[in-house]
Amino acid sequence: MSTDVYRIGLLAGDGIGPEIVPAARAAVDAAARAVGLEPVQWVELPLGRSAIDAYGAAVPAQTLAGLDDLEAWMLGPHDSVSYPQPHRSQLNPSGTIRKHAGLFANIRPAKSFPGSPALVPGTDLVIVRENTEGFYADRNTYAGTGEFMPTPDVAIAHGIITRAATEKIAHAAFELAMQRRRHVTIVHKANVLSLTTGLFRDVCREVGAQYPDVTIDDFHIDAMTVHLVRRAPDFDVIVTENMFGDILSDLSGELAGSLGIAPSVNSSLTQAMAQAAHGSAPDIAGRDIANPIAMILSAAMLLEWLGGRHDDDRLAQAAQLIRTAVDTTVAAGTATGDLGGSASTSGFAAAVAAAIEASTAAVHG
Repeated sequence: MSTDVYRIGLLAGDGIGPEIVPAARAAVDAAARAVGLEPVQWVELPLGRSAIDAYGAAVPAQTLAGLDDLEAWMLGPHDSVSYPQPHRSQLNPSGTIRKHAGLFANIRPAKSFPGSPALVPGTDLVIVRENTEGFYADRNTYAGTGEFMPTPDVAIAHGIITRAATEKIAHAAFELAMQRRRHVTIVHKANVLSLTTGLFRDVCREVGAQYPDVTIDDFHIDAMTVHLVRRAPDFDVIVTENMFGDILSDLSGELAGSLGIAPSVNSSLTQAMAQAAHGSAPDIAGRDIANPIAMILSAAMLLEWLGGRHDDDRLAQAAQLIRTAVDTTVAAGTATGDLGGSASTSGFAAAVAAAIEASTAAVHG
């Protein structure tokens, strides 16, 4: 059921986070007004280096408690490699939150913009990445990490693939494909990692049998990188394990134009987190030149997820208004430097908000 007031968490993070997260907030506020929603209640929570300085932890206990009380939040990028020890060696903020909330699905679209310098024009695909296990050491054990050193000269890592987790991400991929072009590509490395990624491939195919209207194919991870470079527009939904999904989403984001336009949402069945696919870019932090598109589009994905959960079409309408406004703004020649433009972060955000208001005025004019 729809609700009158939505509460969304706001975690600005590090680097360019305090610049791009407010840009996304402004877009959400403008779109909420446009569709007649009550103003969003924003819940600001500490995270990152500022939280270490103030509370002694990158993700303080009060932040996790605050997230437990929310369905949805926006997470800015973090710069955990620059944290002082012992924080630098601990599970990073996004990993901590994903693990705490059980956010098993990481959905990462890559779509080129008309008028922007895409390396492969016409790219329009979604990476569906299993988010809780695989070959990432920080997510494949109950306690500690999946890396250890029996001697100073030997380092060992293990990867985990389970049927239960694979079934969940496979259903997410096929459900998404049913809303798109009905084509799922499974990416694995079963010729070498025959038991682990072989299990992933086989379980995905078993789940796919429940979706007879969806075309299924599969490729090895190395071959898939080549296929994306050569013919990214041929792909629709790509489902894969954690590390492969991270690699492919960075690649596809660049093929579509820039990592600065690559959004994502991390979700369970009951909670979701908007998070741009790129990092914190500390080298340009504070200069008002970062591209906020990825964060803005991640916020649109979050609204769409909330709309589905609450059966509230207004949220889906708000998400579409944001996407259309971003397209219109870029097509009109307003873009940040990574897309060949000269707009500032705040200037681009203002242009998107204005485009939302203009499109709404035209409809009701």
